[in-house]
Amino acid sequence: MHPVQAHRRYRISGYRPGIGAAFRQRLFAMGLLPGAELHVRRVAPLGDPVQVDTRQCSLVLRRRDLAFLDLVPQD
Repeated sequence: MHPVQAHRRYRISGYRPGIGAAFRQRLFAMGLLPGAELHVRRVAPLGDPVQVDTRQCSLVLRRRDLAFLDLVPQD
């Protein structure tokens, strides 16, 4: 995965291998589904954590959790 950048939009194209079923279900519940768009609001000064907005909510995720998502830049 390329490093995400603040103030950019990404589309989730899928999940990477190795993601657990329970964690995938938690991502589903937060609106991080394949095909969903997310907007990176802020990235912390050291790169971790990252604040993202989805259609349903605003989340703060660790970079290692974002690494499970295949993201395609939309801008």
